[in-house]
Amino acid sequence: MLRKLSYSTLLAIIIGLIALDFAWLNIGLIIDQRFGDVLQRQLAQSRPASNDIIIIDIDQKSLEEMNEKAESGSWPWPRSIHGEMVQYIAAQNPKAIVFDILFNEPDTFRPEHDQILQQSIADLKNVYFPYQKLPDGDGKKLADLPKSLGILPNPNANKAARATLLLPNVIQQEKWQGGLINFNADSDGIGRYYLAHANVDGWLIPSLPDKLARDFNWPKHDAERTRLNWQTGRQHIPFSDVYLAANSEQSNRPANEFSNKIVIIGTAAPGLQDLRPTSMGQLYPGVEILATAIDNRKHGDWLRDVPRIYFIVVALLLCSLLAWGFAINLNTMTLAASMLGISLLAALSMWLGLKHYYFLPLASAIAWAWLYFWVAALVSYLAEKATREHAIALFSRFLDSRVVGELISSGEIDLHKPAEAREITVLFSDIRGFTTLSESHDAAYIVQLLNRYFTLQVEIIFKHGGTLDKFIGDAIMAFWGAPANDPEHARHAIEAALEMSQALEQFKLELKDLNAHFDVGIGIHTGSAVVGFIGSESRLDYTVIGDTVNLSSRIEGLTKGKARILVSDSTRAACAEHFNFIEHGSHTVKGREQAVQLFEPQEKNQ
Repeated sequence: MLRKLSYSTLLAIIIGLIALDFAWLNIGLIIDQRFGDVLQRQLAQSRPASNDIIIIDIDQKSLEEMNEKAESGSWPWPRSIHGEMVQYIAAQNPKAIVFDILFNEPDTFRPEHDQILQQSIADLKNVYFPYQKLPDGDGKKLADLPKSLGILPNPNANKAARATLLLPNVIQQEKWQGGLINFNADSDGIGRYYLAHANVDGWLIPSLPDKLARDFNWPKHDAERTRLNWQTGRQHIPFSDVYLAANSEQSNRPANEFSNKIVIIGTAAPGLQDLRPTSMGQLYPGVEILATAIDNRKHGDWLRDVPRIYFIVVALLLCSLLAWGFAINLNTMTLAASMLGISLLAALSMWLGLKHYYFLPLASAIAWAWLYFWVAALVSYLAEKATREHAIALFSRFLDSRVVGELISSGEIDLHKPAEAREITVLFSDIRGFTTLSESHDAAYIVQLLNRYFTLQVEIIFKHGGTLDKFIGDAIMAFWGAPANDPEHARHAIEAALEMSQALEQFKLELKDLNAHFDVGIGIHTGSAVVGFIGSESRLDYTVIGDTVNLSSRIEGLTKGKARILVSDSTRAACAEHFNFIEHGSHTVKGREQAVQLFEPQEKNQ
């Protein structure tokens, strides 16, 4: 009962921790996210990026070649270079030209280059610029910003709402077409979501992917952020390759390579510090993140978050099932194997979910279940250890301590097992002449003498696999056949009795100077008796009760004047082939109507 209470208490604690984590700690959320990252990295290898989105990459090679061959100088380049690039790409009729470069501050030293960029996009309607929302500052009134930014009010929007935005101030306002590129990390520092739109007092400020989705009628997405579905193998073309080809009389670039494509101009160069930690790795280019977000919106294959509350229920169910399993004493290895199977099934479910564009936060549910399992297994182990130690201490009083551990391990000894009827053999041994001996010697000497005698005889009983029941004054009661199953319990009891008789002769030689008669009588009977822990809740003894016990005691009483050892006919019949038996006739005993036939056992070689 105490163990069951422990499992219930542990379940209540785990439920409390799950509730606390769901409401505040978010450890389970991080577990789900991190395991999801592992799966996504694996899946991304078999999920190629679409070929209709191309990145023109300002990589390290481009920085070096533009400085050497185009005489652009170090970064940031004159904006006329971007203008020339736009003109070259636009001539091939792309679906959209998207910058992943902020143009929020004019070039005070080269204003003419800003004008060239403005002129290059003057007649184009498919060039998109990024802007960012900052957390601080009063900012501009959203109602006053150009409609080309795509900022839309809800019916209840605050008309005085403001936001601090890094807008493309280099570009003329009528060309401020674009959206936010804010990419914020989760609580563990890893970025997994791209902003769909920012809600500022009822005003919806679109992200750059969301603005493209509106303009090109891509699948709608109403949530404020999008869980990215990562891909690999996107086409990257070094900026310098395209720019130098555009300014060459004999270009080696494929004709119309940007036709009907979404062309993103951004940087993956480490020195330009546009690298972010994501599910795909510690450092991931911001331009690749933007391309992934645009790709997901275009094809509608972003990951849909399934509400975590459903999987909190799964965690509670698993923990409850484990509590039940431990409470009914299911094998711990069976429970562990079941948990392993459930864990593999959960991992497979998450994998399949990701393949079908759903994120299933099952990892935390499994983690909570494993936490319960390991703590409950520890409780079970400690309880089992305490029970085992208690049983060893208890049974060592009755059995040879060398075999107690083996019996407990095999399950033959169970403190919780109810008493049961078993076929056993009971032995009673009583000292003759003890009264005379005690009258002629002091009590301390008699106790010392008894202890020596009992130690000698109990060692023999244990040697032959017997169970010591109790000492009754100067008498010994033992039995065979329980708790360990012993098909030859009658034989082993007689063998013990014969050796006890031989040991007594040696013991009597040590006492010859006492000048007192000292002998024993041993009675043995085989039959059915109730065996088990019997007594009160506060005091239990492992003992036997029944007529078999009474009869063996009566037989011991009949040994005087007949033989040192007498056994009943049922004992003789159980092992007749192992000993010689001398018949001593039938005798009436108290409490039985039928006479009892008695025999004296002797070793075969006598």
